[in-house]
Amino acid sequence: MFDNAPPPDPQGSGILGTGSASGDEPLAVRMRPRALDELVGQDHLLGAGSPLRQVVEGRQPLSVILWGPPGSGKTTIAHLVAQSGDRRFRAMSALNSGVKDVRAAIDEARRIRRTGGPQTILFIDEVHRFTKTQQDSLLGAVEDRTITLLAATTENPYFSVVAPLVSRCVLLTLRELDATDVGELVDRAVEDERGLNGEVTLEKEARDHLVRTAAGDARKALTALEAAALTAEGQPEITVAIVEAAIDTAAVRYDRDGDGHYDVASAFIKSLRGSDVDAAMHYLARMLVAGEDPRFIARRLVIFASEDVGMADPTALLSATAASTAVERIGLPEARINLAQAVAHLATAPKSNAVITAIDEAMRDVRQGKIGPVPPDLRDAHYGGAKDLGHGKGYVYPHADPRGVVPQRYAPDVVAGRDYYRPTRHGLEAEIGERLEKLRRIVRRPADGG
Repeated sequence: MFDNAPPPDPQGSGILGTGSASGDEPLAVRMRPRALDELVGQDHLLGAGSPLRQVVEGRQPLSVILWGPPGSGKTTIAHLVAQSGDRRFRAMSALNSGVKDVRAAIDEARRIRRTGGPQTILFIDEVHRFTKTQQDSLLGAVEDRTITLLAATTENPYFSVVAPLVSRCVLLTLRELDATDVGELVDRAVEDERGLNGEVTLEKEARDHLVRTAAGDARKALTALEAAALTAEGQPEITVAIVEAAIDTAAVRYDRDGDGHYDVASAFIKSLRGSDVDAAMHYLARMLVAGEDPRFIARRLVIFASEDVGMADPTALLSATAASTAVERIGLPEARINLAQAVAHLATAPKSNAVITAIDEAMRDVRQGKIGPVPPDLRDAHYGGAKDLGHGKGYVYPHADPRGVVPQRYAPDVVAGRDYYRPTRHGLEAEIGERLEKLRRIVRRPADGG
């Protein structure tokens, strides 16, 4: 913890300086915005009178949780807060601080405030890494405004931060930077006197490669640019080869907005459907290395789990949704492992499209007007007068039968006897099919005249 100190250095060196950037600081630090209007990619937070402006300009003592992916500007915002107004700023990281540190900071803030000193802003980076007890220790001080809390997290606060603390703060969600945003920051760093000062130019393909491999992380892009500039060793232009040599990442021919995107995504799904786990893993790696949004990949896996695996292996959907949750809560690079596990599961699972066939055929019938009245014995009988209308009369409770299933008409007459779900002989569906045949024979007995 440090008085009037900005937040932990994103480069891992500890603390960022609050004065003007010196020449030996990392490029990402030197190029940090000097004013809120220089913040890129977060226009939705910069409106006049917005909570973010109030916090940075010190007009309101609002406690704030900043939630966003790495490199989206959370530390930059804390840096701007640290240098504005006459407030006292203290910073700590949840990686190396505990309850004792939090309470010491609060006690000191309370003492200074009581003696007429300035308001204390306590910045906590990676707040989701605090335990519940550590987070609870902040509640009282935030409630009575002994401190103004500024907390940063890359994980969903509704899952990773205790509800009482979330309710006492304004939640500001930072968006992942897109290619245009990162490109603007790279261009600025090449030309700005705080950056490379126009001493080198950046080949278009090299710029595209930097932007693509950064995957929305501004810090990553600027760090790679700096490494490339050093690797250039006096050459007037930074090329793709120089960038590759600097960051050890091959340029992947992949356009997130063009044909390459759709071709690779299509090959990925078809490899999964064809049960070629190795090809599917290749395309997964290709998308990740090229900077594809992992949420896009996760969504495709969740869809595939029901569309192409379905009831042949019902656990496939659990695996896919777990990977999707991991992407949201953990993020890259770690979530690549969760995605790879889901890919391995889905590719090697038995396949069936019976679920999507069933719902599509049912919806087609509905759209064609096959919508008969609900059988009277199935209608709601809980409101007054319903029984007088015959609602619920004749309904047989399946649990009252030792078989757990009884002869009873469930479907409207217009679609009675229609088999929408037709299990394959693959995986668990082979067993389901045998059971379904018996169930239909019992359930439909009245309709069959038996």
